[in-house]
Amino acid sequence: MAVANEAGPAASARWVVPLCWCAVLLDGFDLVVLGSVLPVLLDQHVWGLTPTTASLASTLGLLGMAIGALAIGTLTDVVGRRAALIFSVISFSLFTTVCAVAPSVLVFSLLRFLAGLGLGGCVPIAIALVTEYSKPGRNGGATTTVMTGYHAGAILTAVLGILVLPTLGWPWMFLLGGGPALVLVPLMIRYLPESRQFEAVDAENAGLRGGLSAVRGLFRDGFARPTLAFWVTSFMGLMLVYGLNTWLPEIMRVAGYPLGAALGLLLTLNLGAVLGLVVAGVVADRRRIGPVTIGWFAAAALFLSVLSIRLPEVGVYAAVFVAGCFVFSAQVLVYAYVGRLYPAANRATGLGWSAGVGRLGAICGPLLGGALLTAGVAYPWGFYAFAAVGVLGAIGIALVGGTDTERSA
Repeated sequence: MAVANEAGPAASARWVVPLCWCAVLLDGFDLVVLGSVLPVLLDQHVWGLTPTTASLASTLGLLGMAIGALAIGTLTDVVGRRAALIFSVISFSLFTTVCAVAPSVLVFSLLRFLAGLGLGGCVPIAIALVTEYSKPGRNGGATTTVMTGYHAGAILTAVLGILVLPTLGWPWMFLLGGGPALVLVPLMIRYLPESRQFEAVDAENAGLRGGLSAVRGLFRDGFARPTLAFWVTSFMGLMLVYGLNTWLPEIMRVAGYPLGAALGLLLTLNLGAVLGLVVAGVVADRRRIGPVTIGWFAAAALFLSVLSIRLPEVGVYAAVFVAGCFVFSAQVLVYAYVGRLYPAANRATGLGWSAGVGRLGAICGPLLGGALLTAGVAYPWGFYAFAAVGVLGAIGIALVGGTDTERSA
């Protein structure tokens, strides 16, 4: 998609973070919207939905995200960050809106897949762009700042779920998720600048040759081991993020909490994520990002284990909040690490492939939660299972090895 930069020379770096933040906010809205509406869809037997068919809809959406991250992430190193991000926002917003009028679970699942194609590219592109406008070695704070938008979107979804679902019904959740693009896209067309580092890449890297070269570059010059380690870690990190955001309300309802309280815990989880991102960005820019990321995954595993214990109401909210601080920012630190390690010529490709392979974990997370719910053992064993995933994430990032200083041009 070729979109002319109408802002021309007047385009300023000050627009990069706000516009990328807004794009990621809409992505975050979609992260939680299915988990918010699933209890209603199941209770009302919409389309005859069951936990198994609900997992199908979630899986197809995440499969679309995996394909989108791999394809759009790679193309971003060919066509540019700006055009790719605008295309992603238009795509996922359109198909999210149409979900509101889906006539069957099959059509709904297909629309979730199509929306996922654009959603999959959004975060890698946004992170590549803000990394290239941040100071060398200080992309941790920039990345985590933009990713607070992800959880602001998740928080917004949880709040709207509490307010909208009992009154207007589930279709409005998708209408409200897609509508903001009508404002955001014109602003992006007018003000979003292209990456200066991307424009500096040699012309010989353009076209299909450039895309293939960017992928091959993930395994050259000492990058093979970090690339594979990042893939493993992203798999585990996104398994945690999507597994919890899809099924936490239902798991807590199984544990005896009413729907309102379960959605409140989902809101609390994502409020914790915002605080965790702010702290993680500051720490990652002052310390070596590798050990910080390992520590974040280990802490996530610890506090997820705590949720398996029956706590008083205040205690469970506190535990969910602290778990959110570490679960989500751990994966964002992986993205910051990737953005710091790869050069500009294949940075978006590295981010896209890490996110794309990670989306396979995002598929497995909801499948794991659905399987545990179907077996009737989601509480407390779901939290033990997700804690184990956190431990594996810590091991994965430890395998990156070498230096975690910025190697990019």
